[in-house]
Amino acid sequence: MNAIEIIKKKRDGGKLTSREIEFMISNFTAGIIPDYQFSAFLMAAFIRGLDKSETSYLTESMLNSGKIIDLSAIEGSKIDKHSTGGVGDKTSLILTPVVAAAGVKVPMISGRGLGHTGGTLDKLESIPGFRTDLNLSKYKSVLKKCGAVMIGQTKDIAPADKLIYALRDVTATVESIPFITASIMSKKLAEGIEGLVLDVKTGSGAFMKKQSDALELAASLGNTAKAFDKKVIAFITDMNQPLGNYIGNWLEVYESILVLKNEIKNDLYELSVTLAGAMIYLGGKSKNIVEGKKIAAELISNGKAFEKFTEITELQGGDVSFLLKPEKYPASKYRKEILSDKTGFIKTIDAYRIGMTSVMLGAGRLKKEDKIDPKAGIIFYPKIGMKIKKGDLIAEIFTDNKDVLDAASDSIKNSVEISREKTPPPKLVKKKIEF
Repeated sequence: MNAIEIIKKKRDGGKLTSREIEFMISNFTAGIIPDYQFSAFLMAAFIRGLDKSETSYLTESMLNSGKIIDLSAIEGSKIDKHSTGGVGDKTSLILTPVVAAAGVKVPMISGRGLGHTGGTLDKLESIPGFRTDLNLSKYKSVLKKCGAVMIGQTKDIAPADKLIYALRDVTATVESIPFITASIMSKKLAEGIEGLVLDVKTGSGAFMKKQSDALELAASLGNTAKAFDKKVIAFITDMNQPLGNYIGNWLEVYESILVLKNEIKNDLYELSVTLAGAMIYLGGKSKNIVEGKKIAAELISNGKAFEKFTEITELQGGDVSFLLKPEKYPASKYRKEILSDKTGFIKTIDAYRIGMTSVMLGAGRLKKEDKIDPKAGIIFYPKIGMKIKKGDLIAEIFTDNKDVLDAASDSIKNSVEISREKTPPPKLVKKKIEF
């Protein structure tokens, strides 16, 4: 068996065996197959595609390139959630303590923000002292103590993914559903979970702009999870406007606090409760998703979810005083209000543009090395279908960089289309798929 023959077979439309895919992944990870040959393999697979079986083989090979965490010593079901990312999507910060408070273990390994989407790790690290770089021993210890833990990917988990992603990024092979599936699932399966809830986003602020593509990705992720005997439920959800109203790392923690303290019930609350309900159901703590949602709502209402969030934060080194008194968090040097220059109804919102504006303000990164200002961001008020008058507040922006205020203001104004006729608001949960 050699790399050239395998590349040629895929180039010509052949179906690869598990041994052939394992050969490519293990030898590339070990440094035996050079970048130029693996790039050719990636492009052949990108153009010709990988079927369900090949996608499962790829996932398995990437999974087996590192450690698979054994959580069998910790009692209870272990269920996680994965979102494909969007603007203002901070549901992980809410549903993790909710689901843990319901008695289901949540061993979450998350990522950082890149481009227009925020990352769970960056949000958590905006809480002073919060550590997301726990080793596996500490990871298990925190999970056992409080029922949840939120860390970043360690070098031991699916190391092939990091190497392959770096190459995909520079060879125009990122937008492949089999590659995306294997990348996501190799990391999630390494957590030692029994079930997974998927939030696959579609719309202007999502990676999958078209719903048909989101459905295809959900099917690929779900079928791969099933191939590894995992329980899985997927939701196709809307990302044609920011989720909630706050965009930026500390701002998103603040909005999560408001939801967990039962002080606001917006689209963020609704989606968080829905996803948490599905996790509670998969974890065997409710008869169905509807009952799971009721349990989730009750845990927010009675304060147990917020209490759990403070417990997780404390165990991971975070300063809980900022959760209890968020008003003491340092403020940005500059704040600017953006007002509407016309009267009408919100017709469309360019969520991608809003996400990129938050990056401009300092809340995100375009390259992995870029530094983030945890205070920076946007409070964006309108929703599609809402009536707005001339002079009404559209958004507030926060930054330490005075030079970007005018450009950011213009960008926010240009992200909103106002019409004389009312547009119906988009449906938040477009489809639920049980595998």
